[in-house]
Amino acid sequence: MLGAIIGDIVGSPYEFANTSDPHFPLFSKHSDFTDDSICTIAIADALVTGESFGSALRHWGRKYPDPKGAYGGSFNAWLHAVDPMPYNSWGNGAAMRVSPVGWAFKSEADTLRAALASAAPTHNHVEGLIGASVVARVIFLLRTSNHPSFLDGEVAALVEASYGPDWNRHLPSRGVFDETCQGCVPLAFHICAQSCGFEDAIRRAVLHGGDSDTLAAIVGSLAEARWGIPAHIREKALELLPADMLTVLDRFKSKFGYEYIANNL
Repeated sequence: MLGAIIGDIVGSPYEFANTSDPHFPLFSKHSDFTDDSICTIAIADALVTGESFGSALRHWGRKYPDPKGAYGGSFNAWLHAVDPMPYNSWGNGAAMRVSPVGWAFKSEADTLRAALASAAPTHNHVEGLIGASVVARVIFLLRTSNHPSFLDGEVAALVEASYGPDWNRHLPSRGVFDETCQGCVPLAFHICAQSCGFEDAIRRAVLHGGDSDTLAAIVGSLAEARWGIPAHIREKALELLPADMLTVLDRFKSKFGYEYIANNL
């Protein structure tokens, strides 16, 4: 979960100004959380309090109405609608915000159901539902199993079942702004499979370009479950979050036993 927020913060300066510098700073004066982190916190808060996912998303979205990079037009309209209804989105927002679900449950079945429920208030298109469910289930598998490689065994089978055996042959090109689940989620898996650690995965996502903060958020959520988060990156990211978001992280940790630091660092 914090991995998604870190990916968002690190990618935030480069969403509309992609970088090709492999030595770009992870954090700078231009780094900030965006709508991706706000929505991730909303899903975590709903899991802690029992509030509906839709209600929590509206609460946090209205609490932070003007984040860095802004909300998408359809989501922003949904936030302020009198009677908000799902708008059949297949955007990558469903996969970007789902990571808390992957840490909250003791079974893959419960993880799947909650992932679908987290996407449904807005992203009720089949591709939005698939994007959320596969990311959450892979996080669950990575944190509960011992996989020698990222795309191995159950994880590989799940990705192939979701996107087909040729899932990695039609990925968005570098610099292409692909906001869809069906483009961004397979790309996130590919980047993680090519990476050797949490920071490397985040850097690769940002360097790929396009929708860099959201891609890095999805990659970060997967990378956290695979490798954990180095302490120095964790501490810097937490410094950039407001008190109410830190409170949600603490309550989530207390309720679900969530740890967001690498065991080997």
